[in-house]
Amino acid sequence: MRNKVITFGEIMLRLATPGYLRFSQSTQLTATFGGGEANVAVSLANYGIPVDFVTRLPKNDIGMACAMELQKYGVGTGKIVWGGERLGIYFLETGAVSRGSKVVYDRAHSAVSEIEPGMIDWDKVFEGASWFHWTGITPAISQSAAHVCLEAIKKANQLGVTVSCDLNYRKNLWKYGKTAGEIMPELVAGTDIILGNEEDAEKVLGIKPEGIDVTGGYVEGAAYESVSKQIMARFPRCKKVITTLRGSVNANHNSWSGVLWDGKKLYEAPTYQITHIVDRVGGGDSFMGGLIYGLLTYKNNDQKALNFAVAASCLKHTIYGDFNMVTVDEVEKLMGGDASGRVAR
Repeated sequence: MRNKVITFGEIMLRLATPGYLRFSQSTQLTATFGGGEANVAVSLANYGIPVDFVTRLPKNDIGMACAMELQKYGVGTGKIVWGGERLGIYFLETGAVSRGSKVVYDRAHSAVSEIEPGMIDWDKVFEGASWFHWTGITPAISQSAAHVCLEAIKKANQLGVTVSCDLNYRKNLWKYGKTAGEIMPELVAGTDIILGNEEDAEKVLGIKPEGIDVTGGYVEGAAYESVSKQIMARFPRCKKVITTLRGSVNANHNSWSGVLWDGKKLYEAPTYQITHIVDRVGGGDSFMGGLIYGLLTYKNNDQKALNFAVAASCLKHTIYGDFNMVTVDEVEKLMGGDASGRVAR
């Protein structure tokens, strides 16, 4: 049995308009669940990695339905704490061609936003665990959530648990009087593996890559080497910096790749042209889930781990909902060059 992974953050009820309808057109909404760290947990469970998702849920029918959904995919929910009044919600309108997708949040006073230090027994949570994953979304939702996230990172550091982070800058969430630049550096300082993109590096850490235009449909991976070096210089605990490379041709067609800097060498994955996007929400989370799996499984092979992450997240763009419901075999088939999409029978 592989060592266990712990992820911590907020999961929400997702209410999406059918197809490409706008909010003003739709008379119905499709209900699923999703959230950055939960999405990572589902990916890992699909790949056979033991994983627990830690959060705070309201003890009502919606909170219990959410826990049941996670259990369905094999995610451990035994460390969830129960309390609070409501589950956060996000509304999704899927864009097409030149019209981008839109997200509207309704997550104020959610159960996890009102979590407090001491509510989670991190010693117990980390028993048997070798990896802890958090994202920049959690400290954005409230000061108390930021405190609990820091509490977890410090405990993980004490116990020798590898810590990973997706910087995940969300400008619409930082509303409690603090900026990402004020809160995030202390948390990032305790992190071993850092994932982000060009906006995350600039908005969260104040580090800007030169000469990058993501609207051109192609992103040059080598341009991120300087950013990675700056991150490592500022946060000496960091061992690897990974950047997702998304070139947006339009809402339905993206180029997709990634780079990994290990302090000495820049690894770059193949670039995929995703020409008919079904659902890009959760794309970065599926990359992180694939990366954690790859780093745990392909020991001392950062290139293969990166390639797995990019292929896994490429496939996620073909799947509706936040969760990446693919298998290791499917990802490795794409890594091997089979992108034909032929019927398997």
